[in-house]
Formats: sequence, C-alpha cells, structure tokens
Amino acid sequence: MTGPRLVSILRQGSYLIASIHTALDDTEMTAFQHDLVERIGRDRARGVVIDVAALDVLDSFASWTLRTIGEVARLRGAVTVVVGIQPEVAFAMVALGMDTGSVRTALDLEEGLAFLDRVVGPRRPATATRGGPA
Repeated sequence: MTGPRLVSILRQGSYLIASIHTALDDTEMTAFQHDLVERIGRDRARGVVIDVAALDVLDSFASWTLRTIGEVARLRGAVTVVVGIQPEVAFAMVALGMDTGSVRTALDLEEGLAFLDRVVGPRRPATATRGGPA
C-alpha cells in the first residue's frame, strides 16, 4: 500500500503544473527535480508552474533546487514560475538571504498561469487537431 502523493505533475495544454503537497526531504526534492525536468521534454512543455502553497518551510536546499529547475527548464525551452509562497516563508527567505534567483514568482496558480500566458503565449489545447477551421 502506498501513502499519499508528495507531489503531482499535471499537464494543462503546453504547461506543466507541479504541486508540492508536503515538505520534501533532500532525496525527495531531487527526485521531484528529475521527474519534472524529464516531463518538460516528454510533454514538450513551454511553461512550468511550481505550486509551493502547501509548504510552511522552504529550506536552502529546496530554494536552490527550485532555482535549478527554473534554469534547466529555461535551457530546455520552458519558462518557470513558482507560486504560493506563504508570507511566513517569504519573510524567512528574506531574513536568511535566500531567493529564487532568476525564477519568477507569482501570488497563486491563477496569477502564475496568467504570467505564462503573457510570456509564452496562450496555452494550446492538450490535443492539437490538424487542418483549418471547421
């Protein structure tokens, strides 16, 4: 029997939405990184939203891993935005001198998707059809 899922990665058109449901240890965070980067190529994602709203702590390794995911995604042709950083987590990150580097942030999933729509263009349907208008 398996326990609850720690993360989920869902495809929405040309975007991937990755939600972290609970705090991850370093090994789990590294596995999440590898899974997400693999999915970017497999799904030909143009944008990635990483939702961390469920986290009440974001340690230096997790922060570094999010930056790394963003940079690797960029090299693979996808824009990354981190959403849902809780106020207490943001205060702690600033106090400790941690940040997300060049990876953009947004308040929530809705704003993250709107940001990607502005930067990479509207989401395309999950299943593209061939031919002209009906």
